[in-house]
Amino acid sequence: MDARIDPARIFGLAEGDAHVLRNAGGLVTDDAERSIAVSQRALGTREVMVVQHTRCGMQGLEAGALGLPPDMPLGAFDDLEVSVRASVARLRRSELLLHHDEIRGFVYDVETGRVREVS
Repeated sequence: MDARIDPARIFGLAEGDAHVLRNAGGLVTDDAERSIAVSQRALGTREVMVVQHTRCGMQGLEAGALGLPPDMPLGAFDDLEVSVRASVARLRRSELLLHHDEIRGFVYDVETGRVREVS
C-alpha cells in the first residue's frame, strides 16, 4: 500500500510478469489468501512472495489511535520479521492454495532499497 514502494522497479518486473496484491502492512489477510488462491487456480501462479518493509506505519499501530473500534482486527505488528514469518506460515498451511513449495518472505528496506529474504 505504501506509495514509496514500486514492486516493478524493486524486482525488475515488466507488465504482466506478476500478480501484485497490496494492503496495509503487506499482511496475508483472508482477502489476500483468496486472491492468491484464484491466481494459482485460474492463472497458474506457482510462486508467492510476501514482502513487508521497514518503517511501516502498521508496526506498533493501535486501532484506537486511528479512531477505529479497539477490537477491529487491524493486523498491526511489533516485529517485522515475525510478521513476515507468520504470513508465510499462514499461506503454507492454507488449504485454498494448490502450491506451497515456493512461498517465501522478504523485507524491503526503504532506506537502502535492498531486499532480504527472511528465513
